[in-house]
Amino acid sequence: MTRTIVESKTKTAIIGFDQPFCVIGERINPTGRKKLAAELEMDDFSTVERDALEQVACGATMLDINSGAVFTNKMASDPRYADNNFVEPLLMPELIRRVQTLVDVPLCIDSSVPGALEAGLEACEGRPLLNSVTGEEERLELVLPLVKKYNVPVVAISNDDTGISEDPDIRFAVAKKIVERAADFGIPAHDIVVDPLVMPIGAMATAGLQVFSLVRRLRDELGVNTTCGASNVSFGLPNRHGLGAAFLPMAIASGMTSAIMNPVRPQEMEAIRAANFLMNNDPNGAEWIRANKPKLAEGEVEAGARGRRTGGRRRRPA
Repeated sequence: MTRTIVESKTKTAIIGFDQPFCVIGERINPTGRKKLAAELEMDDFSTVERDALEQVACGATMLDINSGAVFTNKMASDPRYADNNFVEPLLMPELIRRVQTLVDVPLCIDSSVPGALEAGLEACEGRPLLNSVTGEEERLELVLPLVKKYNVPVVAISNDDTGISEDPDIRFAVAKKIVERAADFGIPAHDIVVDPLVMPIGAMATAGLQVFSLVRRLRDELGVNTTCGASNVSFGLPNRHGLGAAFLPMAIASGMTSAIMNPVRPQEMEAIRAANFLMNNDPNGAEWIRANKPKLAEGEVEAGARGRRTGGRRRRPA
């Protein structure tokens, strides 16, 4: 059974077909979040810290750390800040250090800049997930040696020099190519987590069917774990969380084992817990019961529970 091991200093997360679905919290990402990028430019990490704590409290198994910030004001005084190859290797290790002091879940180091990936690997405790490598030859030659050097698992995104294909057979072929090239570096298939790329259902009516079919093929033919950017499927549509809550259990039933997503949204998290239970990846429904146990009013005792004795010793019978 394929198992991808990801670790922090104190915790282990297992991504696998026989494991609970791995929720990779997406919130620590300044891309498209101007307020967060502005805070980071001022060395203000308060939102990052709140996001880290909140996502773990809401059930994230891992946290994705993305360093793609744009430092608008610093560009004016130093042109190097217009280049992410300069900015991200500086920012990534600081983000990781800040998060690691607050939470102990494993991390996913997320950048398109190889220098930022390596800076993150050097700062990270444990065995993080690296995000990501694509099928582009230049990218393979830059990232796979890092994966081998640091002995970490990696997300493999199913696009290459030709871009993102709408043909699922081509996306499968790209994934297969990455797995085979990784093997050339001595990287086993169980350390490859493939992102088959979820298309927006609003733009492509078959997007859901495509990804469910791809996930099954990736599991059955390549034996790899899978992930996705779960919010992509609902892009541009109303009630995105309703669509996400339907999409995720269907993807899980097809064999998907993780997703980069927002764990703060209770609708999707409830759907994932239900899917774990129904797929027999929640032993005895313990997590489902814990999450759905009614809250007791002040002073109320749980039904069937014995009241706690508050006064003196228990007398023995004469």
